[in-house]
Amino acid sequence: MSQDLSHAAATLMPGIKPARGQAAAEWRVDEAPVPYPRALAVMEARAAAIADGAAAELVWLVEHPPLYTAGTSARPGDLIVERFPVHVAGRGGQFTYHGPGQRVAYVMLDLKRRGPDIRRFVTTLEEWIIRSLAAFGIAGERRKDRIGVWVRRPDKGAEREDKIAAIGIRVKRWVSLHGIALNVGCDLSHFDGIVPCGITDARYGVTSLLDLGRPVAMAGVDTVLRREFAPLFGPTVSPAD
Repeated sequence: MSQDLSHAAATLMPGIKPARGQAAAEWRVDEAPVPYPRALAVMEARAAAIADGAAAELVWLVEHPPLYTAGTSARPGDLIVERFPVHVAGRGGQFTYHGPGQRVAYVMLDLKRRGPDIRRFVTTLEEWIIRSLAAFGIAGERRKDRIGVWVRRPDKGAEREDKIAAIGIRVKRWVSLHGIALNVGCDLSHFDGIVPCGITDARYGVTSLLDLGRPVAMAGVDTVLRREFAPLFGPTVSPAD
């Protein structure tokens, strides 16, 4: 399917909207870097509260200090050099990197009420990233055999594609945990310590908005992410609201 047709089909996606009468998801942005163990603890507690009906859904935007995370399918050999602390994440997937200049969005939604379809949820996360990238003039694409969002790089070779956003989720009691990681202006050399997402093919690398010639402030990225979230997942409310 061509890129244009694929995007046209995707724009018809109904998304995963909240159930009727369900409160808007909370939208929270932390300015200071969040230690990874704290992020895991906050997600676990909030997801449990959402499942119990004691808290609203949450989209939590953070940056982390430089670190590697190992998903449930991580292979020990894919950790090449332990340049940064390594954390067991509990999400699906393999090794990935988090650090300054990367926007991580932890998405805690009640999929039981929205529709218990994990594949559709992941596809909608991809669509969220694709629409957000389009706002910056970047054509992000999904691949059937590779999770995440990819950008074609003809400047590096006819078959070259670079990953600009990773997706890794966990679902517990039908509440989602973890989410997406979008490379905005991070140090791409930090990925050299791992085999990102277990992909060893030399045709595939990593990139960022900055690497693609789009130097965007994180606040600008956050504004677009929130705007493009609403048509797919429903309204959000922030503490400031």
